[in-house]
Amino acid sequence: MSDRIPVKNVTPVKIHIPDSREQALRYGAKSRIYVRSVQGPLETFRRYFGFIFLAMFAVFPWIRYDGNQAILLDIGEQRFNIFGLTLWPQDLTLLAWIFIIGAFALFFVTTFAGRVWCGFMCPQTTWTYMFVWLEEKIEGSRHQRMKLDERALDFDKFWRKTLKHLAWWAIALLTSLTFVGYFTPIDALFLDFLTFNSGFWLTFWVLFFAFCTYGNAGWMREIMCTHICPYARFQSVMFDKDTYTVTYDLHRGEDRGPRSRKASREELQAKGIGDCIDCNLCVQVCPTGIDIRNGLQYECINCGACVDACNGVMEKMDYPKGLISYNTENRLNGGSSHILRPKLVGYAVVLLVMISFLVMEIMTRVPLQVDIIRDRTQLYRETSDGLVENVYILKVLNKSQHEARYRIELQGLDSPRITGDTEISVQGGEVYVQPISVAIDPYKLTSSIEEIQFKITALGDEEVTVIGETKFLYR
Repeated sequence: MSDRIPVKNVTPVKIHIPDSREQALRYGAKSRIYVRSVQGPLETFRRYFGFIFLAMFAVFPWIRYDGNQAILLDIGEQRFNIFGLTLWPQDLTLLAWIFIIGAFALFFVTTFAGRVWCGFMCPQTTWTYMFVWLEEKIEGSRHQRMKLDERALDFDKFWRKTLKHLAWWAIALLTSLTFVGYFTPIDALFLDFLTFNSGFWLTFWVLFFAFCTYGNAGWMREIMCTHICPYARFQSVMFDKDTYTVTYDLHRGEDRGPRSRKASREELQAKGIGDCIDCNLCVQVCPTGIDIRNGLQYECINCGACVDACNGVMEKMDYPKGLISYNTENRLNGGSSHILRPKLVGYAVVLLVMISFLVMEIMTRVPLQVDIIRDRTQLYRETSDGLVENVYILKVLNKSQHEARYRIELQGLDSPRITGDTEISVQGGEVYVQPISVAIDPYKLTSSIEEIQFKITALGDEEVTVIGETKFLYR
């Protein structure tokens, strides 16, 4: 037996490790990330994409549908009006399906294209970019903002800071009023709040959400993404080697460093110098302040700002674009990417199944619900004319948004005597309580417990029928 241990020569790989002092300064208690503005197709797409969803958020609560607020999630009344659909606590399964579909849609998109939700659709990112845009318009560019914060307080700094925070609070308050308007009538909300006639709790929630918006988008910003949001922590579970993420081409970019624009790319490559000129623009435009050249990091939100910045530099240097791009690990290593893979197909199949269940449940949903409660004071009683009588309380819930008339019929007994209104009118979204007394000759009963049914039928164009089962008791 040999005493020698086999040794394998391994070529060392040069890795750029972030300076610990620089990292400590960047994430210290008094640190701040000054985001530099960037221009490019991804930034343009992100702005227009965000504007569309912002417009939808602002306009939807003002839309009227059939005389009512189209979207009103009235928690106090325990009903959600979504255009012509009214959801009640009894319809909790519909909300469960919606949340499940949203979760699997997020899993599907993340597996395919990484954290594009965070970079293009997340409200935190959208409002943060909006606040940064206002900050840039009032205080100037990244360099000007840094100089402004460094100098002592003077009149110019005072009015710029004051105007910025007033603008932030105006956006935060408008955002909060719109958000609360999804849960209470928005026209009355704006009128009461602006005229100082709103109640305590309404005022509290408006100011609470305004403070949250102001604090999250104005002050916390990337801290929400890097330390609070749970999605950043478990997103890597859904990544694989074919997931498209913002990546830096290490083989093409290294060794990095400045160079003369007169030097040809071929000459530099012959000397072992890569395409990265180490301008640090990719770091300056990053909303979370990371250096994508150090590899994939959980702080990256896939917004593509560094892609636009790097492509702009490559264009000026007359180099090919794509040093930083949306790419996959397999493609960077010289292989090919596989879009149709088991995990992605599995998410797609589950997502389609869930959507099918949701559509089926909405299509088969009956806008009427009936609860039957027996009189609990006595099981039965005998009337003066020798009949056996049971008393029931029918709770008829009209789940539509319009008034409807219903007919109440009894099935399961031979020629019973019914006391109580058998035709009722129920307003949209209301519960109508109707006592019903059922009496019958005891000789027509075949047993001491008879199965009976109350049949409630809608009168009108809409054919809706609900049958509620209960028992008729004797002895």
